[in-house]
Amino acid sequence: MNGPHDLGGKMGFGPVLPEADEPWFHAPWEARALGVVLACGALGRWNLDESRHARECLPPATYYAASYYEIWIRALEVLLTRHGLVTPDELAMGHAPEGPADARRLSAERVPAVLARGGPCDRQVDKAPRFAAGQRVRAKNAHPRGHTRLPIYLAGKQGVIDSDHGGFVLPDSNAHGLGETPQRLYTVVFDAAEVWGADSEPGLTISADLWEGYLDHA
Repeated sequence: MNGPHDLGGKMGFGPVLPEADEPWFHAPWEARALGVVLACGALGRWNLDESRHARECLPPATYYAASYYEIWIRALEVLLTRHGLVTPDELAMGHAPEGPADARRLSAERVPAVLARGGPCDRQVDKAPRFAAGQRVRAKNAHPRGHTRLPIYLAGKQGVIDSDHGGFVLPDSNAHGLGETPQRLYTVVFDAAEVWGADSEPGLTISADLWEGYLDHA
């Protein structure tokens, strides 16, 4: 989908200004926001791709006016109501009625182990790869209504296969509960002039990890 997150090459959003010695969090509530998102994810009602898709589906006016962790919390509200874990009235009140705790809750002492374990998405794929390093490919000019990890600014553009990473969960289907349907994942290198034209920075390249189904032979 063409969501508010897909900003590659778009003007008017100002420069990226990295902070020297940037702190993990800029305010205490941000740390709490991250903790709440992780704890709710541990309930197992949704996967990583559905969570990301919920953020990308926020209305542009909401997305652009929100900070990083505000976006996470806004999307979490969507996921919690979608899966029947809270009601709109409970969100408005700011708390849930007293009731039995969920047995799958993530306790504080389990957090380090859960974070260390991560969520590996690599999967075995038995089919032979369609592409090899050094081969020219074209990203499909596709604009699906659902979730996709193909950036809109690369749609229809030609690049070169840099490496084959093997099989990984396909977010396009996994985000919608349609199964993992793993595909091969490739790093593809694009010349900036191919993507953004003659006004792009000379010598600049863009590397993107793209699933096999996103690509055609050039």
